Amino acid sequence: MKQSNSPKHLPFFISKMEKEKLPPVVIDTFSYYYKKILAGETGLVFDKDIRPVDPNEIEDFNNIKDFAPAGRNVLKNAVIITLNGGLGTSMGLTTAKSLLEVKNGKTFLEIILNQTEQLGVKLALMNSFSTHEDTISAISKLNPIDFPLLFLQHKFPKILREGFGPATWPDNTELEWNPPGHGDIYTALYTSGTLQNLINDKIIFAFISNSDNLGATMDESLLGYFSENKFPVMMEVAERTPADLKGGHLARHRNGRYILREAAQCPNDELNAFRDIGCYGFFNTNNIWINLIYLKDLIEKNKIIHLPMMCNPKTLDPRNEESPAVYQIETAMGAAISLFEDAAAIKVPRSRFFPVKKCNDLLAVRSDCFPLTKENNLTLNPKRKSDTIKINLDPKYYGKIDLFDERFTEGVPSLVDCESLTIEGDVRFEKNILIKGKVKIKNNNISQAVIKEGTILEGNVIL
Repeated sequence: MKQSNSPKHLPFFISKMEKEKLPPVVIDTFSYYYKKILAGETGLVFDKDIRPVDPNEIEDFNNIKDFAPAGRNVLKNAVIITLNGGLGTSMGLTTAKSLLEVKNGKTFLEIILNQTEQLGVKLALMNSFSTHEDTISAISKLNPIDFPLLFLQHKFPKILREGFGPATWPDNTELEWNPPGHGDIYTALYTSGTLQNLINDKIIFAFISNSDNLGATMDESLLGYFSENKFPVMMEVAERTPADLKGGHLARHRNGRYILREAAQCPNDELNAFRDIGCYGFFNTNNIWINLIYLKDLIEKNKIIHLPMMCNPKTLDPRNEESPAVYQIETAMGAAISLFEDAAAIKVPRSRFFPVKKCNDLLAVRSDCFPLTKENNLTLNPKRKSDTIKINLDPKYYGKIDLFDERFTEGVPSLVDCESLTIEGDVRFEKNILIKGKVKIKNNNISQAVIKEGTILEGNVIL
């Protein structure tokens, strides 16, 4: 990374952020990271500075069921905070991803609202500027008993890699800004007044998760374990598999504290170690529990949240490789585990982690692999032999949601007995299809192939 000894551009960044009416603490936070970049810091976390986590030091979800009564007792003091800033552009969506129909005709948002209503727990949503209006409109139509709290994620200006000045793009000034990562949630809670309002209402235990992960629910055992042990923050982790090589992993820093290392923080020459699931055996599910009193004290003591930085090299316009090269400063929510000496991690089953990032994931969640209970909780079908399923759909025909839906107009196949599914070419499915074992479907024809009603598919299928 090029280095500059003088923060001569910082006043221009500050002026730019002030014109956008960003709160002073956000400006101070950006300035803190910007000075780090000028000093040559990269945000990288090296193997020499961390060590793997001993599995014996992490409590197992299966051993904390006795904490459920304690959790029920403090439900009135708990809030579910859902990250709702994503548009789902990788799936061809132009609205908030949480407005996508995901199960039984219900959207992510509708299911989350139903879950919180049945629990009697407060719900808060962190929206982005891109999802805020869509979300308000959708909630108003659903007319919930208790309208959720809404607050907005902030934004950071992009930094030119050449000269470290503010990036400008007159054709589309929105491209001059980047979301600061979900680590911004702590600052956004504070600056919006939401943090203080919750504390005023005696709500101090927050469970935070992504809107596209319906496995992440307010579990009474976890709440009880978290509250009774008076942890400041607790991360839910799961055992890594070969499918989890990109996600951030848990480690111990040489200072003794837990640390989260994301892929963007790993040096290129250490990527093999990063991907070694035998070495770094736990990944962050992005289900985080935080005590709001501890959070408020931390912010007011330090003025800003000093989360580990990710400095991501990008192009200013992500769709134009000829546009100027920039840095985007981002932070991860789970990185808060490194801020507290008494932070905890707990191993949870994968049933608490099945996010929908692509249409591959949507097919699994819409199938009978994951039934929806009467409590509106997505669960793993007990008939399944494995808690994971590998799905690879031809992106040309299934990569975007409209194309995907056109090929499953009569419902998705039964996948409860499926280990893996690969589809190459254009294939449409009629109703009541069963897919069993390891299946690869290949359509060698130019025209669309149709799997007829009642078909049972096994092994390799050439059409």
